[in-house]
Amino acid sequence: MMRTRPLKVALLGCGVVGSEVARIMTTHADDLAARIGAPVELAGVAVRRPSRVREGISAELVTTDATALVKRGDIDVVVEVIGGIEPARSLITAAFEHGASVVSANKALLAQDGAALHAAAEENNKDLYYEAAVAGAIPLIRPLRESLAGDKVNRVLGIVNGTTNFILDKMDSTGAGYQEALDEATALGYAEADPTADVEGFDAAAKAAILAGIAFHTRVRLDDVYREGMTEVTAADFRSAKEMGCTIKLLAICERSKDGASVTARVHPAMIPLTHPLASVRGAYNAVFVESDAAGQLMFYGPGAGGSPTASAVLGDLVAVCRNRLNGATGPGESAYAALPVSPMGEVVTRYHISLDVADKPGVLAQVATVFAEHGVSIDTVRQQGKDGEASLVVVTHRASDASLTGTVEALRKLDTVRGVASIMRVEGE
Repeated sequence: MMRTRPLKVALLGCGVVGSEVARIMTTHADDLAARIGAPVELAGVAVRRPSRVREGISAELVTTDATALVKRGDIDVVVEVIGGIEPARSLITAAFEHGASVVSANKALLAQDGAALHAAAEENNKDLYYEAAVAGAIPLIRPLRESLAGDKVNRVLGIVNGTTNFILDKMDSTGAGYQEALDEATALGYAEADPTADVEGFDAAAKAAILAGIAFHTRVRLDDVYREGMTEVTAADFRSAKEMGCTIKLLAICERSKDGASVTARVHPAMIPLTHPLASVRGAYNAVFVESDAAGQLMFYGPGAGGSPTASAVLGDLVAVCRNRLNGATGPGESAYAALPVSPMGEVVTRYHISLDVADKPGVLAQVATVFAEHGVSIDTVRQQGKDGEASLVVVTHRASDASLTGTVEALRKLDTVRGVASIMRVEGE
């Protein structure tokens, strides 16, 4: 039997995502009510510019006083899609304290202060849901913390930023340089006017922190995630990748150590074999590859950003939270019982592709090989090309730690026969 009194929803932010949330709540009102067991009512919309026309939203609902809205006391669920740290953090905390559960898409805030927000939700016996914070419409957080709750997740490897994937895919498919591909992404609306958060890996790092925390039942903050952007990736790197049967992606990688005693979380460009499922992810799409003991290998794929896809994830959380509200219950909260240490990047072990500019004369390869051997880094393959006294030397290693590779490169730079290190890239997805 459906309850007639509606559940009241406050919407913080009415931009690309917020406006879509409001639209779907209105156009799908009957379906949402049937799925929840009670109607949902948009009780207020907090914005910065109230004079802007918002189609389908009554002007009476619009306010610039977000604090007053979340403190009303009759709000059942607050949907936060304004982003950033403040005032979002204060508003979410106030919502819990005044009786509302929260649905958020705020990856930056959750990566930085997720533990404190979960604690506030638990203290006030309220829900904190955030499926939309990672990979847009792709169901990922709920499968990790619910569907795989009885399994042991060992690795999460994914493309979690559509802007960077579009740029790298364009470089791969057309031979374009980085700037040319970025300009096209900007023209098409895939990249912001200031693309720093995307291309320097900040966006993906926040998502990696959230994923690692859920997957490994361990608190992982943004500061724990190693981050390396993709602005130095060149057309030459793609040519080298193709010669190895690989392509290049900006990856978020969260993994448990072999002995299970620690975890790592990192974001950086990497070569992956064309045979790996992530290699075929094109354009602005996202995909996440999960490896666990019992389920084995799982892949989640779909649009990772945009108003409608992100709003879909927000509405999915809204339905779940409203159902909990009607039942007088709360869903899964933070699970950080494992409390595993997060290892630094220097301890991460992977393969490497190193391109060196060297003198084209006898003995160079032997000198380079000796340096690798002295630092305990085993060479898998070497490719050398030379002309007019100059040469390029491409070395692909077996698995080595980041620290040992760093020491190797420092020693190589000191050789008279090495003119420079053209590029260093990790090789993943074996």
